[in-house]
Amino acid sequence: MENNIFHLQYAMDTFYFLVCGALVMWMAAGFAMLEAGLVRAKNTTEILTKNVALFAISCIMYLVVGYDIMYGGGVFLQGIETVDSAAVLSDFAAREDGFVGGSIYSGASDFFFQVVFVATAMSIVSGAVAERMKLWAFLAFAVVMTGVIYPLEGGWTWGGNDVFGLYNLGDDFGFSDFAGSGIVHMAGAAAALAGVLLLGARKGKYAADGTAKAIPGANLPLATLGTFILWMGWFGFNGGSVLKLGDIASANSVAMVFLNTNAAAAGGVIGALIVARILFKKADLTMALNGALAGLVAITAEPSAPTALQATLFGALGGVLVVFSILALDKIKIDDPVGAISVHGVVGLLGLLLVPATTDATIVGQLVGAVTIFVWVFASSFVVWFALKAIMGIRVSEEEEYEGVDIAECGMEAYPEFTSGK
Repeated sequence: MENNIFHLQYAMDTFYFLVCGALVMWMAAGFAMLEAGLVRAKNTTEILTKNVALFAISCIMYLVVGYDIMYGGGVFLQGIETVDSAAVLSDFAAREDGFVGGSIYSGASDFFFQVVFVATAMSIVSGAVAERMKLWAFLAFAVVMTGVIYPLEGGWTWGGNDVFGLYNLGDDFGFSDFAGSGIVHMAGAAAALAGVLLLGARKGKYAADGTAKAIPGANLPLATLGTFILWMGWFGFNGGSVLKLGDIASANSVAMVFLNTNAAAAGGVIGALIVARILFKKADLTMALNGALAGLVAITAEPSAPTALQATLFGALGGVLVVFSILALDKIKIDDPVGAISVHGVVGLLGLLLVPATTDATIVGQLVGAVTIFVWVFASSFVVWFALKAIMGIRVSEEEEYEGVDIAECGMEAYPEFTSGK
């Protein structure tokens, strides 16, 4: 009987992990649609190409070196060992915690779940550098980001490794990040910020007096669709981070994570809409979309401990903060076409700092973890971007930017029938 129960739990946990990984993979479509909707029509093909290519690069680089750096388990050359059910059962039976203990699932499913997180971090960079970056420079950066930069900081947090042999974020400081507000989202934003600072703003974004000019996206229905896809995929992002499903406690935890994830997104929308109404006297759709994403990022650091009301309030706080952050970055001429740095970076930090409100984590521990992640990712990314700028250049020419990077980088347009003279 016990054997049958074990086999069932193993199958359920593995299947749940795989389904959640597939949901997170679906977020790649969400990022692609969101970014395609928020850029101008002349840059649509290139942004879609970047999203498809970065996902493929992320999967390959994490397979080749990233997973080994982060968790110490080589996959590319060694492969994932075939599960010996008898040996696993024997080991499991010897455990004192019985069937309610640590997670049990296939090693291949663990790799699959982790690799889609890497792609998510890289997708964040894509939108922030949109409309003026060379495609191949971006893809070259993706190789380093997904193969080395992200796996190292992920190893210091989820992998339990020391930070360059100096300290361990979890053991020494009690740093806690359930599903990646800092590890994934703030890390992606830090890499994006480094690239944006070296890249500069889009032509025409800022007037001579420093005033920011609005550059509307080409397709807001597409951006809205992308946001809903991301909202749906986030259930896998946060829910899968429970790591298992096959016992009562885990099942209840998964249900609470789903509930809080949804509540935070809803709170983010309302918070952003209210602030936009106060500031602009209008219901700004782009702010509402970013508010939803901000609410999701805010709850990601700890979606299991808060009550539903707390999760809603945390999400609303993220939605309010993201509006002010987007406006503040425009004030200092940091041009981010989709608001990625604000949504994933500023609100990612907020998410980390909210964890002590509902858990035993401390503000000091969360700050140490946040600073460690940001400094490493920003500094290493800046070096890589700088090297790429010196070697091959990272920005298209002024003429190519004016005509649109679709033609310059991809040789085709997303909406050719609407192009004048054709």
